[in-house]
Amino acid sequence: MASVLYKMKRNHNLERAREATRYGRQGRCWLAVFILAATGLCTCGRGAAQESAPTEYQLKAAFLFNFAKFVDWPAGSFASPEAPFSICILGADPFGPVIDETLRDQRIDGRAVNVKRLRGATQLRRCQVAFISAAEKNSLPEILQSVRGANVLLVGETAGFAAGGGAIQFEMDHHRVRFSINLEAAERAGLHVSSRLLSLAMIVHDAGAGKG
Repeated sequence: MASVLYKMKRNHNLERAREATRYGRQGRCWLAVFILAATGLCTCGRGAAQESAPTEYQLKAAFLFNFAKFVDWPAGSFASPEAPFSICILGADPFGPVIDETLRDQRIDGRAVNVKRLRGATQLRRCQVAFISAAEKNSLPEILQSVRGANVLLVGETAGFAAGGGAIQFEMDHHRVRFSINLEAAERAGLHVSSRLLSLAMIVHDAGAGKG
């Protein structure tokens, strides 16, 4: 039974890996690894109901987890060596229970992953990754000010989010999840983004001065 499930999962993953053909050789390789990891988070150990293609927000939840694997946080970002790795959602939550189910029992650098829903931007400084919901798109300047000097990776899905000073922006391309990275924004947050992750992203820059 285990071998059958393995073959089914392998065939499913190979199909997704073919999406990498528009990247260079190195980009193709790492896109495949990234997608396999994200898809694996969505399908492993969830039962037959979860063996179908993952939903948009299952994938986005898995991508949030995988972003953390390719970004380095300074040691001082955490209150203690045992402190959890916090992935936060600010504003209306588009994930619902999907993100909790997808990230349940996962760990990042040995730290338990803690999903938090926040009521206000002032709480963002306690997070390592913060997803800014579409409902907060007009509050980006205030959000950037609230995390100034903090090691918080801001991720959003609204048009212009990355160019406006956010670090990573999700984009949908024919039902596929893509993403853009503003490396300047990540650097302002004191975060180092792996070249492997950068090779998979569209790179954007600040639209104007005074961000972060």
